[in-house]
Amino acid sequence: MDKVRRLRLAKDAMDRDWADPDLDLDAVAACAGYSRYHFLRAFKDVYGETPGQYLTHRRIERAEEMLRCANLTVTEICTLVGFSSLGTFSARFKARTGLTPSEYRTRHVGRGASLIPGCYAMLWAGGFSTARSEKRSGAGPAYGDEGTSAEADGTASAISTADRRADP
Repeated sequence: MDKVRRLRLAKDAMDRDWADPDLDLDAVAACAGYSRYHFLRAFKDVYGETPGQYLTHRRIERAEEMLRCANLTVTEICTLVGFSSLGTFSARFKARTGLTPSEYRTRHVGRGASLIPGCYAMLWAGGFSTARSEKRSGAGPAYGDEGTSAEADGTASAISTADRRADP
């Protein structure tokens, strides 16, 4: 496999996994089959920037998009794009764009469609962990059933029969 193809595999991994805060030089170098130091030199020779600079640029581009389109806080966006420090994110963002994330949002929001609600943006970006349903041992009684299992063994029900009836 030639040098450029191996580097392209590593670059593709960075493009795919840009939001992973655990993506580091060792992991990306392994994709190319190089040691970290050889990979660093080879990547810079071919692409003109270090892998860290490239990854930071990808993350800032995604953050710019989220700041323009999503109703999320700067801290939420910082986390979603793979930065673990808000200070580092803000400093790198300003160095790349000339604006702080808040200034960028103020300047670019309101030019087009309304913002995507934060809950949808978080779900799309993988910011929410989904709850797994656990199997129950048996089907429970439906709401309003008289004589639930709790009532059958003599314990008080949380909702009394009077509470279940609708007032006329």
